[in-house]
Amino acid sequence: MPFTLATWNINSVRLRLPIVEAFLQAESPDVLCLQETKCPNELFPEGAFRALGYEHVALHGQKGYHGVATISRLPFADLVRQDFCAIGDARHLSVRMAVGDRQIRVHNLYVPAGGDEPDPEINPKFRHKLDFLEEMRLMRADAEPGVSAILVGDLNIAPFEEDVWSHKQLLKIVSHTPVETDGMKRVIAEGNWTDLVRQHIPLPSKLYTWWSYRAKDWDAADKGRRLDHIWSSADLGPHLKEARVLREARGWDRPSDHVPVVVTLDI
Repeated sequence: MPFTLATWNINSVRLRLPIVEAFLQAESPDVLCLQETKCPNELFPEGAFRALGYEHVALHGQKGYHGVATISRLPFADLVRQDFCAIGDARHLSVRMAVGDRQIRVHNLYVPAGGDEPDPEINPKFRHKLDFLEEMRLMRADAEPGVSAILVGDLNIAPFEEDVWSHKQLLKIVSHTPVETDGMKRVIAEGNWTDLVRQHIPLPSKLYTWWSYRAKDWDAADKGRRLDHIWSSADLGPHLKEARVLREARGWDRPSDHVPVVVTLDI
């Protein structure tokens, strides 16, 4: 059976609800993972999603900042909200769901952006990001016997040279510094994760999921970065049928600076 999952940093779910609804009506994924919802749980617009057939909603939100939500047509169980770095931010949730005869745990993550200065000694935001990344090294794709895993989200790191518009110009820019890219590659390797998007769209193809609001013409300038990711346990890799980045969403009405990333598995 086909199983489609999407991830999207929406940069305020209530502000951008119309484009989320349009995306769901057009693409109809089984699961949508949102980041940076900027919404406490009690104000999340669950009714709008249920009206579109997404009856199952898992939330980890807070007022004005951060926040993740997993919206699903399929029922799920065993909701976990992990408090990375023990500071109370709403940056993770996971659920376990049955897809056909397979159990899959879906992790939804929003990694700290890290501020502007890539020096943890003078920038506490960057220190937080590196600490968060260090804790992610404990997340293993094969952590639960008999359960496959998918990890998605705005991970705020573009790990490869082809994931940014200019490797040389961004080497000292937060999101592409060597300490971040090497750290993410360690998380992938030590956790036995498979980068599904790069499996389907392999290097050296350029690929971006984020374009700054500061660019007057983001499309023409095309100074993007691949900050949004979908990884899986190795057993799901052979089932991958498609991976897509919906670049056109950056040009929608009142867009997020991130666009949806979508994968389809045949399970």
